[in-house]
Amino acid sequence: MQIAAATQSYQGKALDLQPLPVLIVTSIALLVIGVVMISSASMDMAAATLGNSYHYVIRQVIFAALGCLTALVAVNVPVSWWERSGWLLLGTGMLVLVLVLTPLGHTVNGSTRWIPMGLFNVQVSEVAKLCVIAYLAGYVVRRRDELLNTWWGFSKPVIVLILAVGLLMTEPDFGASVVLTAAAAAMIFLSGVRLTRFLPLIGVLAFLGAVLIVSAPYRLKRVVSYLDPWKDQFDSGYQLTQSLIAFGRGEWAGVGLGNSVQKLFFLPEAHTDFIFAIIAEEFGLIGALIVLALFTALVVSGFVIARRAEKSGMPFGACFSYGISLLIGLQAGINMAVCTGLLPTKGLTLPLVSYGGSSLLVTCIGLGVLARVEMERLDKVRMTTEQAGRKTRGGAVYE
Repeated sequence: MQIAAATQSYQGKALDLQPLPVLIVTSIALLVIGVVMISSASMDMAAATLGNSYHYVIRQVIFAALGCLTALVAVNVPVSWWERSGWLLLGTGMLVLVLVLTPLGHTVNGSTRWIPMGLFNVQVSEVAKLCVIAYLAGYVVRRRDELLNTWWGFSKPVIVLILAVGLLMTEPDFGASVVLTAAAAAMIFLSGVRLTRFLPLIGVLAFLGAVLIVSAPYRLKRVVSYLDPWKDQFDSGYQLTQSLIAFGRGEWAGVGLGNSVQKLFFLPEAHTDFIFAIIAEEFGLIGALIVLALFTALVVSGFVIARRAEKSGMPFGACFSYGISLLIGLQAGINMAVCTGLLPTKGLTLPLVSYGGSSLLVTCIGLGVLARVEMERLDKVRMTTEQAGRKTRGGAVYE
């Protein structure tokens, strides 16, 4: 029975090659690495400044547990709910971006990016990024013909993106603006927009980015110092030079867990933005490459989930999966590039690894959504093969 055999073969391949185990294993591995490295990077600083060596470690363990819980919740939320709730999510994202600019906002180092919630502060940019991506994914599916064939249809998601980025820049949060813009633009491009429509958008975004850099002296100073950090290694180039020293000390195999010198008040934000440098110092190039490989596998598995959902007739799940994978991949890539001196310094955490509850919880929600998309796709494949099997048996199809 050739039809039944072919159907069974397809089902076996779909189940054998599923990216879900890769997504789960890499996520858990990065989460564990994060807890271990935060323990190493923060204990001395926490003891000296807060009188409790385990302050950040305990909080991160709690965040990790809550992250796993939120991921489980997200896995049990149908993808259709996210599609139906596009406007609600967009409104939520815009609302938190506005609220943070009111007296409710909490300012740290000149940036107002957090809303106090008692036990921890919520970084609103993390919430807004996921909400905006969810809305845009729904728009791309609902208005696909308009998006592809008219300038007005193409302009509407761009206007939404500009409003969100404008609010982010008011905080200011240039790093989150770059990640959201790049992820949204890539998602729109992957939907099939012609290059002739897309190139003007790239030109406008590049121009606005250059204006934002030039208009703020501290941003321009970061770019200039990034080109030659050793020229002013005790001022504008301090963070990058200390990060590069950490990489240099790590060499091939590192100095060993807990033996970092740069975390001893030399490298600022050692347990947050520059934790990748501490990983490189304590575990060397080998450890850094392992972390890079884990992120690569995680993001690739997300793209595979998106592509398979697209082929299975799940356009929203595919588009949303692309957006989530891009958010995680871009933020991780930019963070590691900053630590290695490939990009100017930005205040971006390393997803799942750096200290911080907001980034961790939102990332776990995104991973839960990716898992849900793949689970729904597999259910759809099983239903299709079962229906094909029943039709084959009922019709007595023989060789």
